[in-house]
Amino acid sequence: MLMDADACYRALVTRDSRFDGRLFVGVKTTGIYCRPICPARTPKRENVTFFATATAAQAAGFRPCLRCRPESSPDLAAWRGTSNTVTRALALIETGALDDADVDSLATRLGLGERQLRRLFRRHLGASPISVAQTRRVLLAKQLIHQTRLPMTEVALGSGFGSVRRFNETFQRLYDRPPASLRRQSGEAPAGEDGVRLDLPYRAPYDWDALIGFLRMRAIEGVEQVSAAGYARTIAFGKDHGVLTVAPWPKPDRLSVTIRFPKLGALPAIIARVRRVFDLTADPAAIAEHLARDPALAPRVAARPGLRVPGAWDGFELAVRAILGQQISVAAATLLAGRIVREWGEPLPATLAGVVPGLSHVFPSAERLASADLSALPMPRARSSALKTLAAAVAADPTLFEGRGDLSEATARLKTLPGIGEWTAQYIAMRQLREPDAFPTGDVGLLRAMAGPDGRRPTTPALQARAEAWRPWRAYAALHLWTGEVIADPLARTFDEKNPHDREAA
Repeated sequence: MLMDADACYRALVTRDSRFDGRLFVGVKTTGIYCRPICPARTPKRENVTFFATATAAQAAGFRPCLRCRPESSPDLAAWRGTSNTVTRALALIETGALDDADVDSLATRLGLGERQLRRLFRRHLGASPISVAQTRRVLLAKQLIHQTRLPMTEVALGSGFGSVRRFNETFQRLYDRPPASLRRQSGEAPAGEDGVRLDLPYRAPYDWDALIGFLRMRAIEGVEQVSAAGYARTIAFGKDHGVLTVAPWPKPDRLSVTIRFPKLGALPAIIARVRRVFDLTADPAAIAEHLARDPALAPRVAARPGLRVPGAWDGFELAVRAILGQQISVAAATLLAGRIVREWGEPLPATLAGVVPGLSHVFPSAERLASADLSALPMPRARSSALKTLAAAVAADPTLFEGRGDLSEATARLKTLPGIGEWTAQYIAMRQLREPDAFPTGDVGLLRAMAGPDGRRPTTPALQARAEAWRPWRAYAALHLWTGEVIADPLARTFDEKNPHDREAA
């Protein structure tokens, strides 16, 4: 860790919530690891050791505390950003990449060797990839036990355990008790729920209005329903379809997610995508402190504390929307996307129809659009051709929108796809690849927002030079610049006819 042990202990003694998710406390006398806000009696200094991640604490032999429940702490992971490879690997592990495959397969997906990946994990996390995956399974299972009434067999499946036997053995080893006993002790989960409902924590503040405004402006008819009260959408994994809803929860610092999906084995991937869309791993205090050093950004940061970068549910869906949005308004692109869904999207099964009014179809698969006749759509032939070629490329390689390499490598790879230029590549990196430093420099909205008192806009090179000081949070700087004119009044925005990049933000 970057902090010394004495500073960590002071945070523990004062129960400082600012360090929740930044450090975990291993108590040598009990063999338990806790959050720094744990209500238990503070152990003596000589009896504690500190870890940057829950995985490192568990790998060192400590078991999760049953009082402060480390699985419910915000996932800030202070080390993030020090290794792009580890960040990408963690994103894949979070979606279940090691539930049905080995570390060698994961390393291959990342473009490096198994031994190199293990060394990176040891250096940055203090644990192996397998330990990270095991910790994720255990903490998700514990959350399902506390917050749902799922049978233990389904908890094991939904948290990524390969068998009920392994699930029981793991909990017996960690907690010295069977998993069912944890539910009897918690008594928290409401009975009779429709679907699986979970609380996902985040670090406050959280600008819900800005994020939901961004999503509402781009909601695809039939696929998404967005209001101030919440977000709902249809989802698909393979041939299976489902519905999820996300809303603020009365409990502080968390969102409530309800998932209706026929295969519980998809839960880790679904939860990971929800966390991506709603940017739940951001550290708003650190981001705000950095960006506020620029006098042009400081008032915007102060006006919108907790502003997040909205993520994308699916890379192919986002790329299609971005191509549709070239040279037309966001509203027009949204209508066109809705037409594509009506023509080629697959209807929800009867068991899900009407669960959320207005949700009727899943977004068309790449295979479906690759074989579709798009000539009737009101768009230039070159653009419909780009959509079909893009769909064929994604159908041939479903991993096209997985992050590989650093930001420059990722955007260079994206620009080899049809219809994707520098602006769109940066936009996809920002929302799908979750690159916090992605920045569409030539966007006319950013140039307009940075105009001087005389109304003169900076040149693109000048804005790029100015944005160097915003690294590594340029994506958040872009949202602050966009938010004032886009999210506050989505329908009032006008577009610069001379700048096509301004209209790619669909």
